[in-house]
Amino acid sequence: MLALAGCGYHVAGRATQLPTYVHTIAIPTFINQTQSYHIETTLTQAVVREFNSRTNYRIVSDPKGADAVLYGSVLTTQLAPVTYDSQTGRASSALVTVSMKVRLVGRDGRVIYENQNYIFREQYQISSQLSSFFEEEGPALDRLSRDFARTLVSNVLEAF
Repeated sequence: MLALAGCGYHVAGRATQLPTYVHTIAIPTFINQTQSYHIETTLTQAVVREFNSRTNYRIVSDPKGADAVLYGSVLTTQLAPVTYDSQTGRASSALVTVSMKVRLVGRDGRVIYENQNYIFREQYQISSQLSSFFEEEGPALDRLSRDFARTLVSNVLEAF
């Protein structure tokens, strides 16, 4: 029994690779290097919500006094039609693609985690009826932001 207790077995998703001195993480608003309005705020807020819901770290926006700072940049956004309506020739669905980079830096300046190449995609339908038109790009970006935040927090905690 004692040999089995020390075998290193653990529940997946519970391991954290952050240094023990990290108790407070600052997440300033990501930098937007694109022409997409407000996308940096949407992505930052999703990451903050995910850290708050999945971890016991205190999340702040000001890097002063934080044990680590998570910097993020939105590098590119692309919107491309995916399918077309055969009768009108208009796009009926589109794909939004966002690329980002993030870096978690400890208070000593050491990089704890870094990924220069996050790419996330989300497809959405484009309404063909002007009377019932509802823009789906915003909700698609919200879904994309939540997916990004879940992936990022998992990667940071498990050091992938």
